[in-house]
Amino acid sequence: MSIQFETKETFNVPREKVYEGLLDLDSAKHWMQGLVRIERLDEGPMKVGSGWKETRKMMGQEATEVFTVTGLEPNKIQLYVDGSKGTSGKGEHFYTYSIKELGNATEVTLHGEIRGMTGIAKLVSKLMTGTFRKICAKDLDGLKNYLEK
Repeated sequence: MSIQFETKETFNVPREKVYEGLLDLDSAKHWMQGLVRIERLDEGPMKVGSGWKETRKMMGQEATEVFTVTGLEPNKIQLYVDGSKGTSGKGEHFYTYSIKELGNATEVTLHGEIRGMTGIAKLVSKLMTGTFRKICAKDLDGLKNYLEK
């Protein structure tokens, strides 16, 4: 059984700018809430297989997760987090950003899924589903505000 959530945001900028903004790790410090640091694990332009370590402060604690790009298309970015490589120590997280042009605006839908949690971690994850969605919604809102400046 997996835990799923979704959030959506409309940006008043072209689709290409949103796509580039989602992949620009250097700019994340300007819009990502609780970000402590991002460490790129490879070099060059983002591609399938690219990865980074992302550390954020949440609920007073630092948490680090390792992200891998699993899909890059003009209208879709897919990311994978192997929880065993990060602070959580278990589970798998899948994030899909679907990017759709709406005339002069761009709509981004983020679908998140968490699999492989067991025992107390599964219960806590279920209880935290709303929190995961809110964090992702705040990130999209932060990116929107940053890109629309």
